[in-house]
Amino acid sequence: MKFDISVPLLGFKDVSQVELQKIDEVFMKMQSTTDEHISFTLINPFILREYDFEVPEHIEEALGATKDSNLLILNIVLIQTPIEDSIVNFVGPLIFNTDNNKAAQIILNDSKEYSVAEKISSFLNKKEV
Repeated sequence: MKFDISVPLLGFKDVSQVELQKIDEVFMKMQSTTDEHISFTLINPFILREYDFEVPEHIEEALGATKDSNLLILNIVLIQTPIEDSIVNFVGPLIFNTDNNKAAQIILNDSKEYSVAEKISSFLNKKEV
């Protein structure tokens, strides 16, 4: 499924459209449609932990999101070997509006609860990946 980037991705302002591809039940791949060298592995954060934040109003507007919109929240993960050493960025979630195929990234600047680099292994005792 292709998504137009409504708010530039941090560090990738030239990426205007991405395609989401399911890898398995846990991971997805986000690939730039214009640059084959730009891709990210994503993970559903809710399988790892409780995860809650407010989407800023300007992001909701850019996504065309309402309270009834179907939003998909995913986080960038840096895959390591073994997989338990993989690192998840919980500070920069990606939000995909599956109703109109728009996407944006937000940065949780004031978060003391989430980190930019948390190992998946720290959540395995609580939930099974």
